[in-house]
Amino acid sequence: RQFLSRIVITLTGMAAALVGVPVIGTLLRTQSVEGPEVWQPVGAVDDFEVGKIVKVEFTNAQPVAWAGAAARTAAWLSRRSEPEFKVFSVNCTHEGCPVRWEETAELFICPCHGGTFHRNGNVAGGPPPRPLVEYPVRIRGGQVEVLTHPIPITG
Repeated sequence: RQFLSRIVITLTGMAAALVGVPVIGTLLRTQSVEGPEVWQPVGAVDDFEVGKIVKVEFTNAQPVAWAGAAARTAAWLSRRSEPEFKVFSVNCTHEGCPVRWEETAELFICPCHGGTFHRNGNVAGGPPPRPLVEYPVRIRGGQVEVLTHPIPITG
């Protein structure tokens, strides 16, 4: 009986280590993801119409090799005037759900908890505690570029 108890305890410890080590490693890696900010091109200046808001896609600033499609992310780009662009994160500031732009309502809408944002990114209603995150944007060589930072991808 004592022998079987020791075998069960040993096997349980080995199983815990097999599961626990990768989980702890992932948690530590997620907390320590740092890397360079990268200017990502999202399109030519002439591709964006003044007054319109469109989704643009780009690659994570520091993707991991196995990320696949998860290495791609997006943002909402608004061309305010000929020289002025604003770029907002697609993630709601409440729980991080992806927001969508509703042209007819002129609002960003979060489907998860009903958060809404004005076209300038400010909170219009619902539970979001702050405006949409705004990315720095610049024009370089006729291209619109967004300053991005690494986004943690865990597996």
